[in-house]
Amino acid sequence: MRLTHFCLIALAATTQPLTAQDAEMSFFITSQGLGNGADLGGLDGADAHCQSLAEAAGATGKTWRAYLSTQVPGGRGISARDRIGAGPWYNAKGELIAQNIDLLHVQPNIFTSTALTENGDIVNPRGAPPVYHDILTGSQEDGTSFPPRVTEDRTCSNWTSSADGVGSAMVGHHDRNGGGTVSWNTAHPSRGCSQENLQSTGGNGYFYCFAAD
Repeated sequence: MRLTHFCLIALAATTQPLTAQDAEMSFFITSQGLGNGADLGGLDGADAHCQSLAEAAGATGKTWRAYLSTQVPGGRGISARDRIGAGPWYNAKGELIAQNIDLLHVQPNIFTSTALTENGDIVNPRGAPPVYHDILTGSQEDGTSFPPRVTEDRTCSNWTSSADGVGSAMVGHHDRNGGGTVSWNTAHPSRGCSQENLQSTGGNGYFYCFAAD
């Protein structure tokens, strides 16, 4: 009887679930934009913003990347999916967002209740004004950059412009709701690149951040 009991304890010890450290935050929506519309200082500036917000929230020791794609005239830009590592990714409450890069783009756990900021707060969804559900991505639904046949600017000059009349930003809906599509990363283009135009279409210059390692 004692031997059986001992074996059960030993077996349980080897099948414990992931520790809290294993499920540390590795995904969030920025709690604040950079305040200059879609001019994020390029990918480097966006990455630095992710890094700063994450570290301020206590998520240190990770390399953070913004989920943003770029465009190249006549060619193919950088794809968001190629910048963010292999997963898995967890939100600030330790909830699994996606196990790997494929599931992130097929069946992600990204909804109002799970797509949280680095502080664990909900981002205003549709129906809770001011609505901030437009999240900058510049990406197609599979996380890739737009091909050369798409000649319209969908990345606000690769995240360096807040000027209107020269382009827009492809955005996703973190709440999977509203006009366009319900895609978390490809819902519709913004009205323009300025802070005012991002806000007028339901955003505030927020974007997704992922731990790439």
